[in-house]
Amino acid sequence: MSIFSPLNPLEPLALETERVVLRRWRKSDFKPFARMNQDPMVMEFFPRRLDADETRAMIRRIESGFEEHGFGLYAVELKENNGFIGFVGLSVPKFSTHFTPCVEIGWRLSSEYWGRGLATEAAREVMRAAFHDFGLEEVVSMTAIPNQRSRRVMEKLGMTTLPDDDFDHPLVPEGPLKRHVLYRKRR
Repeated sequence: MSIFSPLNPLEPLALETERVVLRRWRKSDFKPFARMNQDPMVMEFFPRRLDADETRAMIRRIESGFEEHGFGLYAVELKENNGFIGFVGLSVPKFSTHFTPCVEIGWRLSSEYWGRGLATEAAREVMRAAFHDFGLEEVVSMTAIPNQRSRRVMEKLGMTTLPDDDFDHPLVPEGPLKRHVLYRKRR
């Protein structure tokens, strides 16, 4: 069974903004996503870069999230060229800490598309869907403390943080990326 959805422009889970379409994953997304997961800039605040097998496994987990929860990490397609540029969406973390269970909003875009406001634009639409379409009461987001780019997106989304919510991520090895900041937004 394929881990990718068939090409269907009327797919009910698709979301759209002025510049991007947020949709289920396609087979053609694999190669650009695998390149992103090898880019040292994109993966700067992750413990390591992902190889092709790990990228495939991640796509399988993302797609199973859609099946299990009705939402997930959407593939982001730029309208101007119909090209895959990354993901933005919702997921349910699989680890246990003081704020779980929860629903997290997250993003990862190809570095060539940074600085254009695309992550914020797409995340605003996902946040709207989280509260309006999926009926969530709260959405969280987290990143390694030094990741200022992602923190700015969280703040532009109206998310807030409290020092008491900072935590050591249980899936990140000891080192400068272990300590994470948690942002929250309520309906």
